[in-house]
Amino acid sequence: MTGYRASIHDGPRELAREAARRFVETAEAAVAEKGFFTVALAGGSTPEATYHELARDYADRPLWGSTHVFFGDERTVPPEDEDSNYRMARETLLDYVQTAGVYRMKGELTPEMAAAEYERDLQGFFGGDTPVFDLILLGVGPDGHTASLFPGTPALDVRDRLAAANPVEKLDTDRLTLTVPVLNAARAVWFLVAGEDKAEAVAEVLEGDADPHEYPSKLVRPDDGGPVWMLDREAASGLTG
Repeated sequence: MTGYRASIHDGPRELAREAARRFVETAEAAVAEKGFFTVALAGGSTPEATYHELARDYADRPLWGSTHVFFGDERTVPPEDEDSNYRMARETLLDYVQTAGVYRMKGELTPEMAAAEYERDLQGFFGGDTPVFDLILLGVGPDGHTASLFPGTPALDVRDRLAAANPVEKLDTDRLTLTVPVLNAARAVWFLVAGEDKAEAVAEVLEGDADPHEYPSKLVRPDDGGPVWMLDREAASGLTG
């Protein structure tokens, strides 16, 4: 990925603090411009740390009343399950702010039903075209996956759906995920990545030449200038650029 934009932070805490600050800045700009802000949240430890920072330092900001919260992916579990991305976001952030709306992926339904219902939710809010989120937050796994777009899985090639049920053979489960066209239509996409275990994947995604089906994060190339990568020093340790 040539011409990528990355900021490198001393550690996970510094990364989370800066991501929270930029989140608020981006949200307030969107509200000032058009009266509301739309965001798709991510699971994972680095986004979770960012949500803690938002709840601690920014919960009293007026922006929340104009913020509509969606999710980039979900596990096929009920909303109170300890593995639920929704539960993590609710316990770390959403319980502390009063948003204009929260739209979760219903992992308690069958995967196909949950994906279809989420697509209807997206269409109902954004209209019939591909949704244009103000901000989508993403992480990267050590295998290069992002959202629930895992290497070699069917959802990587879905171009006619907004949300997909994605069977992940190596995990022996199905996942729910936004599709690549939705990720690439966003006004801003941020990858929040910390930890040495992510360094090899980050280097391959940003500077390597592997097939995107092997490192799905490579498929995320928004039309508006590409994604922003926010890394701690360990996650960035394999980069040469």
